[in-house]
Amino acid sequence: MAHRLESSTRHYDEKLQQILKTSAKIFATKGFHRTSIRDIARATGMSLAGLYYYFRTKEELLYLIQERCFVTLLERWEKTADSRGDVRAKIRVFAENHLGFFLHNMYEMKVMAREDESLTGEFQEKILILKRRYVKILMDLIKELQSQESGPGFDLRTATFSLFGMMNWVYTWYNPKRDRSLSELLDQMLRIYFLGLLKGGEMQKPSWVPISTERAKGSFSLWQNLP
Repeated sequence: MAHRLESSTRHYDEKLQQILKTSAKIFATKGFHRTSIRDIARATGMSLAGLYYYFRTKEELLYLIQERCFVTLLERWEKTADSRGDVRAKIRVFAENHLGFFLHNMYEMKVMAREDESLTGEFQEKILILKRRYVKILMDLIKELQSQESGPGFDLRTATFSLFGMMNWVYTWYNPKRDRSLSELLDQMLRIYFLGLLKGGEMQKPSWVPISTERAKGSFSLWQNLP
């Protein structure tokens, strides 16, 4: 009986995983709001009734895709993290885990980036909990780096989301046939990041002259001539 139950559970998980993978590809291609459950049914070769055995609504399906991504990322980090290592090495491990996962799951990456605000209510709250937990890992690492390095001070939130920004938008331009390997890509990204973050204060004044508030308001306002 136990073996039969285990086999049944494994089959359920494998089928659900296939549904999530196929749905992520369609959401990434057509967009969440333009995709129908019938589109998912055609792509998976399943009936509508068969699909609704695994989820109740299209929004729950999107939630399950995002949940699977965050849970996998958190589990991968817990397996590879070394609390005794150098903080820069730990940031590299985190970035390699994040970027490596999404380069091998590009459709999921597109869904995570584009459909960030498509979830509502309880689904949105649950994903926010996972997202905050995940972001806190990197933020704590950068805070540790900040306390150890003698470079200029920097805003922790800006520094954290700047690195996420570099990694999360890779899907808009990265082509494995012409661009660098994951290791080389990561080396260059982190070199730019660490040098910019820690050496940014050494930039000469002529290279960076802050624009005044009044000038910025006049230069960038699209509707400046309206009352």
